[in-house]
Amino acid sequence: MSIWTRITEALAALTKGEGLSAVFDRLRSPPERSVGFTIAVIALGAKMAKADGQVTRDEVTAFREVFQIAREDEAGAARVFNLARQDVAGFEEYAGRIKRMFDGETGTLCDLMEGLFHIAMADGTYHPQEEAFLRRVAEIFGLDEGDFRRLRSRFVPDAKPDPYSVLGVSRDTPLPQIRKAWQQMVRDSHPDKMIARGVPPEAIRLAENRMVAINRAWEEINEEAAGADRHL
Repeated sequence: MSIWTRITEALAALTKGEGLSAVFDRLRSPPERSVGFTIAVIALGAKMAKADGQVTRDEVTAFREVFQIAREDEAGAARVFNLARQDVAGFEEYAGRIKRMFDGETGTLCDLMEGLFHIAMADGTYHPQEEAFLRRVAEIFGLDEGDFRRLRSRFVPDAKPDPYSVLGVSRDTPLPQIRKAWQQMVRDSHPDKMIARGVPPEAIRLAENRMVAINRAWEEINEEAAGADRHL
């Protein structure tokens, strides 16, 4: 059974008058977590699209890139998107219910934020409204400033990504500890680990971009350290 069939079933379980946000209270057990993750990214993405005032073709394409949506499944994804846009519940209520759905698991919530950053940057512009939206979602999720900066640095091209921020370390962190941080991020980005956290197989493409970013950051830091050693 495809995830889109399972999403259709989850939406069908909504009673008359219930908004889309109600599904987040029912998808907490492991088999349904991937359904919850998918609905969460699309629903918050729809709320974010309202934040910057427009839905572009690029944003629609970004949803397809995150979830590898087949043509025959586009109607199901569009239904989730439209339900979220029409729901009177605000994005803060969505974010609070999503946090409870994943029981505050930081890894899964960071995975989810990564999908939202990907969608926010789909049109090549990072709007101030999107910045405010994502910061508030991260705050509700319980993510700290370091988590937010690390995610932002990989997606928002307002400056050259700081490799230390990408790996969540400071410049005065000893190289062996930086290596351990990089290795942990590599392990956490393995598809099997992501699926265990609730990321659906259809969204594992998120890990590909993450791996490129964290490996590049480690290479830059390692080269910088090697260069410093040569000048001693």
